[in-house]
Amino acid sequence: MTDRKTIIYPNPTVLAQAVAARTLLTIGDLLAEPGRTRVDIAVTGGTDGNRVFHELLASPLSEATDWSRVHIWWGDERFVAADDDDRNAKQARGEFLARMIDDGLLPESNIHEMPADTRTPDEIAAASPEETDAVLARAAADYQRELESELGDDPALDIAMFGVGPDAHFASLFPGLSQVLIDDPHVLVAGVRDSPKPPPLRLTLTVPMIARSRHTWVFTSEARKAEAVAKAFAEPRNPMAPSSFADGQELLWMIDEGAASKLRRE
Repeated sequence: MTDRKTIIYPNPTVLAQAVAARTLLTIGDLLAEPGRTRVDIAVTGGTDGNRVFHELLASPLSEATDWSRVHIWWGDERFVAADDDDRNAKQARGEFLARMIDDGLLPESNIHEMPADTRTPDEIAAASPEETDAVLARAAADYQRELESELGDDPALDIAMFGVGPDAHFASLFPGLSQVLIDDPHVLVAGVRDSPKPPPLRLTLTVPMIARSRHTWVFTSEARKAEAVAKAFAEPRNPMAPSSFADGQELLWMIDEGAASKLRRE
């Protein structure tokens, strides 16, 4: 695994501002590379992710960013109807993407949402676990095909951003579930049927896909996440702390003082 670098910020607001600034500066650096035509980013939802969307809009650096060359992906998604408020993509549109599209900065074709559940409520309720697994597997395969179609047979993201749950999960890789242990390099997206955090059906990038990223950033805030951060730092690749599997060419954790409060500091 790549050595982890950790930066601690004083509070959630400063953390979100720092993640936003780093994102915009890194996009600019990547787009300045010779021959570079695009940048591909996987974003995250949740409280911290939405704070970052707000700061991206507020930052003057955003005005200097060529958003027409930025492609947006998701590290995970709630497998619900496309218009469901639980969708990370819907929240991102409300916080950030809709404004970028309306202002003519970001083409709709640059947004790569994970598939939604197109079944009716009655069909969902009547489905057996095996039928639900099959639906999730098809949706995961569809997103993997999109990754491969856009990024080539060996797709890799430039930036992959993730939050952390109080149980130390990241993406939709949860403690004790089998998806975090997927190590087949050809399986880049997986379905989750029994998420302990509602809603129960999810899609997620796998650890092998995340590890390909040029920059993998994990960020979280507040003291309620302190135990999760300490657990993730205590032992690499601990299935009971899935965020300990985070990897990439660069692995950076950005946390605030609350989330860092149970770490041993030299």
